[in-house]
Amino acid sequence: MNAVERNAVQRGVVNLCHVVLWLSTVAIFLILVVNTVLRYARGSSLQWANEVPELLFPWMVMAGVVLAAVHSAHIATTFLMEAIPAAARRVVGVLSWLVVAGLYGTLAWATLRMLDVVHDEKSPILQVPGSLTYGCVMVGMALLALLALQSAWQASRVQPEPAHDAEPQVPTAHW
Repeated sequence: MNAVERNAVQRGVVNLCHVVLWLSTVAIFLILVVNTVLRYARGSSLQWANEVPELLFPWMVMAGVVLAAVHSAHIATTFLMEAIPAAARRVVGVLSWLVVAGLYGTLAWATLRMLDVVHDEKSPILQVPGSLTYGCVMVGMALLALLALQSAWQASRVQPEPAHDAEPQVPTAHW
């Protein structure tokens, strides 16, 4: 983390994403290795070996997206925050983070409402409902909304900057 201290919410989000990343990566790797060995050693493969990585990959990607947001690794445009007076940065920071949280919350809610529709779509071999894959989008958007709310809270608590050349203390972008 940069200058932003990690609190319990952020640690929980990071730990959850690390667990999802590790489990999905290890499972995908092991399945692909076993299937490759079987294909070359016996000329056969596991029927379901292509399906499981397809189901786990979106979870791995969404966990990476959330972790990138925590580490401020997404592309951000900061010229507006740098162009406004220091006294207005807190207000603009809080308002922009609340808008971001609202948009992520809207996406999470819209995805939740779609889960019933995609639940009927089943994977060909394992018959896993499509809602499992779409659920990762909903969880990811909810976690991003939570992080944006946390950033709004942090931005509201920033003290006015004493020097003009000082680095801005408003949390960096999660989008």
